[in-house]
Amino acid sequence: MSAHPAIARGTLALVRRELIHATRQPTRLAAAIATPVIIWVLLASGFAEALSSDGRAGYDAYLIPGVATLTVVFSSIFAAMSLIDDRHNGFLQSVLVSPLPTSGVVTAKALACALIATLQGGVILLAMPLTGPAPTVAGFFLAMLALALASIGVTGLCIALAWKIDSTQGFHGVMNLLLFPMWLLSGSIFPIDSASPWVAMITRLNPLSWPTSAARDALGPGAATLDATTWLLSVAFAAAGLALPVLVLAWTSRPPTPTKEAA
Repeated sequence: MSAHPAIARGTLALVRRELIHATRQPTRLAAAIATPVIIWVLLASGFAEALSSDGRAGYDAYLIPGVATLTVVFSSIFAAMSLIDDRHNGFLQSVLVSPLPTSGVVTAKALACALIATLQGGVILLAMPLTGPAPTVAGFFLAMLALALASIGVTGLCIALAWKIDSTQGFHGVMNLLLFPMWLLSGSIFPIDSASPWVAMITRLNPLSWPTSAARDALGPGAATLDATTWLLSVAFAAAGLALPVLVLAWTSRPPTPTKEAA
């Protein structure tokens, strides 16, 4: 029975370490927000009236939930890359031989990364009043919850891949190849209904489209009638994000030994 409080303290200590480590890297935090903001400004400026003809909100307002999701993606990539640094400096090996179970290590990493990513995505959501009517307080917090589910899912995927990839350059390349197309096909920059049938099918099956759609619904006028299926799928994506790195770590007893080139 006494092991449970010790595990909780160990997990919280790792979460605290990750948060402190992130605050000491202001350029990382700024980059995760600045790049999506630039993309938002460029796209919104070029297609400002793209959706206004059918009575929808302006394109700049439509983009905001997707840009917030992109912020989550960038933040999760940067946070998961620190796992590779922890491996190279020996910290990860010391944690893995501690009494803290592997699930506690993964949970701490995922929760800390998800918290940082969600807060950064929330900064983007604060721009909603600049594009039209401000969302309700309940709608804003529901959108934040959707971003949290997206960040947990994406962070779990990033951690699982960072465990198997020993180079930060290689990891960043794989993440760009995998996550950027996922974002493009998540309904973030164009409505699913206006896409071709095969693109619409891929978008509906894309896990990142579920929390993005949930956030957009929460911020819109129809927040009172949210799609339960979308939210259940978003929760399933987050649960899979937590389970995937635990399974990957369980299949390997220790992280890959750094190569001479990586060192």
